[in-house]
Amino acid sequence: MNVVRDLLNWRSLRWKIVLLVAVCCGAVALTVGSLVHSSTLARSMNDGGAKAVTALARALEDYERDGVPPTALKVSPGEMPDELLRELRDRQDLSDGYATWYDADGAGDHPSMWAARTYRGEPVALEVDMTSDLLTRRALDRHMWKYSLLALAAVVPVSALTAELPHRRLRRVAQTTRRIAAGDLTARTADNRGSDEITDISATVDSMADSLHQRLLSEQRFTADVAHELRTPLMGLLTASELLPEGEATDLVQDRVRALRTLVEDLLEISRLDAGAEQAERERVPLAEAVADSLARTGLETGLAATGAGYAETDPRRLDRIVTNLVVNAHRHGRGPVTVTVAGTTVTVRDHGPGFPPELLADGPQRFRTGTPERGRGHGLGLTIALGQARLVGASLAFDNAPDGGAVATLRLPVAG
Repeated sequence: MNVVRDLLNWRSLRWKIVLLVAVCCGAVALTVGSLVHSSTLARSMNDGGAKAVTALARALEDYERDGVPPTALKVSPGEMPDELLRELRDRQDLSDGYATWYDADGAGDHPSMWAARTYRGEPVALEVDMTSDLLTRRALDRHMWKYSLLALAAVVPVSALTAELPHRRLRRVAQTTRRIAAGDLTARTADNRGSDEITDISATVDSMADSLHQRLLSEQRFTADVAHELRTPLMGLLTASELLPEGEATDLVQDRVRALRTLVEDLLEISRLDAGAEQAERERVPLAEAVADSLARTGLETGLAATGAGYAETDPRRLDRIVTNLVVNAHRHGRGPVTVTVAGTTVTVRDHGPGFPPELLADGPQRFRTGTPERGRGHGLGLTIALGQARLVGASLAFDNAPDGGAVATLRLPVAG
């Protein structure tokens, strides 16, 4: 379908090249045709004039010898065209004294060439038929148009096929760029043929992908290193906080330490997902029961509706992580009531808050992106982890806003075989 749609796109570079070639070929054919037509017409007028003058000279010789004017010889000015007589008067001072005139509007479709001179003080003229010459020139024009169109009909498909190769290379570069923009930093054009501009563009795109990939790997390594280095002192801090005497200040310190511990654990989990170190252990799971257990462990007031729930092929621990993150995110950043619906192997989590921000709907969840202020504060890690875990178990996680308000997260799991 993409190929057909691209082929029918008249604004594509392929058809612009074809149009340019067709216009150039048409311009060349028109120029050559006009030159040939003008040259042929000029030669025809010259040959016709010479033929008419020769015929007039021969007729006058016969007239001198026989004393009787030949039938073709016109000796009365009334039988001669006015244009021919004017031309004859204009040429009186020339040595040969002959004047010629082409009558293109002859009887019917039969033009003629006139030749005239002054003989014994009076104008005499003779008319030569030019019909065959006109038919020859018309046949030549028809053949030129015919073969120009045939050549154009052959050149246009050839130019379209020739333009397909650079067009295909550019399309491959565009597809690779879209894959890179979608997050696949391993995509490469691998176009190193020749040394043209398309090769330069391909090399630039590959270089950009390499640079982005290296920067992303550096960021992931930095996140993993920071989380790992913080984990050991954090465990000591957590243990020390539990030894403090009971009191309001102790509760506040312990709460912040637990929040910091959760953040570090989330960072470690994200780094493992980025590094591909996690492996899913899939099994047949009753979806409604698994979701109900996850909701119970959150301790948050969440409604559950199960209609036709089935069995999913997934990792129960990672499913619990996904559902827990979605529900906690809905309570933390949205407004109640928060409801979870299980239908078949699809889990839908919805709140009634301001909804997801446009940036999240367009680009997906991003770490350390807090979203809109009205959805509360956060690090953007919960949804990022949920999306990574969903991909790991072969599920899809989509984010949307309900028409009547509220954020909607839809998890679609594989059906158990």
